[in-house]
Amino acid sequence: MVTFFVCLITLVASYFIYGAFLDRVVGIDAKADVPSKTHYDGVDYIPLPRWRIFLIQLLNIAGTGPIFGAILGACYGPVAFLWITLGGIFMGAMHDYIAGVISLRNGGKSLPETIGKYLGEGMRKFALVVIPILMVLVGGVFIVTPSKILTSITDIPYLTWVGIIIVYYFIATVMPVDKIIGKLYPLFGAALIFMAVAMFGVILFDGGNIPEFTTVSNMHFNAEGLPIIPTLCISIACGAISGFHATQSPLMARCMTNEKQSRPIFFGAMISESVIALIWAAVAMAFFGGVDGLNGWMVENSSDAGLAVSEISITKLGIVGSILALLGVVAAPITSGDTAFRSARLIVADMLKYDQKPILNRLIVSIPLFAIGIGIAFIDFDIIWRYFAWSNQALSVITLWMITSWLMRRGSKWSFIALIPALFMTYICSSFIFVSNQFVGMGASSAAYVYGAAVTAVIAGAMMSLIKRGIRHGGEI
Repeated sequence: MVTFFVCLITLVASYFIYGAFLDRVVGIDAKADVPSKTHYDGVDYIPLPRWRIFLIQLLNIAGTGPIFGAILGACYGPVAFLWITLGGIFMGAMHDYIAGVISLRNGGKSLPETIGKYLGEGMRKFALVVIPILMVLVGGVFIVTPSKILTSITDIPYLTWVGIIIVYYFIATVMPVDKIIGKLYPLFGAALIFMAVAMFGVILFDGGNIPEFTTVSNMHFNAEGLPIIPTLCISIACGAISGFHATQSPLMARCMTNEKQSRPIFFGAMISESVIALIWAAVAMAFFGGVDGLNGWMVENSSDAGLAVSEISITKLGIVGSILALLGVVAAPITSGDTAFRSARLIVADMLKYDQKPILNRLIVSIPLFAIGIGIAFIDFDIIWRYFAWSNQALSVITLWMITSWLMRRGSKWSFIALIPALFMTYICSSFIFVSNQFVGMGASSAAYVYGAAVTAVIAGAMMSLIKRGIRHGGEI
């Protein structure tokens, strides 16, 4: 249990140490104007209290990733603790924090717009195609997962839950942010936080034997087919680093009332998510009697992380506690799903320069997006999730290169804090293409890793060329 507590303390301490350092790197200015003041529209640009924005951001980014992904990642053994902690601090929290600040200082613009500003028009056009598709994909995925969970714990049919969630998503997407999201999220946030606190209590008082980190050996039941590098870093995205998060930050940048709120809202929400992932990874290893026991259970149950959550919750928390815990698990994907559609609406509106104050304009943008999302919800879930996981991390790569460009344009001597994660995640996504059966399928061979390194070198060279060109041409930071 020592490893778990060292990682937990490190995550909490990073908010005060690394978070304060990043405040200085980006030059937080408490007197600067913010989008909720300069662009107020009563729909998306609305000032909200910091505590509400924090809860909304946490729920936006959480999804099922820090729960399901952490359980799947726990199959690799205690090395998962290392990835959650170091990835969560130096990649995920930095990524979320600086991407949020960039949006905040650019009028709350959506991610494709800031990518275009700092990486060029070509990257903007690419992002305008890819990111809305990813958002609708997320929305479709997060129609399926909560519907399945709710069906398993009620007598209500699956398709009924699908219909209910779609109706809720549509209303939440087109209504002003303070009407549905601003009022319901505190309740959902309470359920999510209760779930994490309850599971932490299980660790403290009935945690069993949580394995210690003593080796980087791959303990996964399919170690040969799923190597730690790159697969663990794809499996645990939310909780370590996730490109999806940067698409959600502009939603909250439009509601903030002071730049000083950046650390608690962007950095703090990501660290909170890492803590949730750490707790679930530890509980999964301990509950099934160690990593070997967890792997055995996964083999017998088709790696069904949702079933694992149900079994752990009912066994450890009883009926009432398990219902509350499962509500937290349900709330997380629902709240990520509705804001994914909202983000897609705002991205399309930004691209078309289409005023979103009139509700008719919001409906015109939203209806086609939902038509696509509903279709995705009826595609085989395993196929959707498999490719979503990689594309999500690929988006984090683009965002990290954007952050690197922004820091270099500012003349910051600390640009390497983004450059190193950008190179690492570029290699993770590139090598995954050659290693995974989802793509080329070469397995964990030397050739696959060499090809991954070659692709990384090419991408890094192209990105640095774009960045240097932008610096030479100057322009607004």
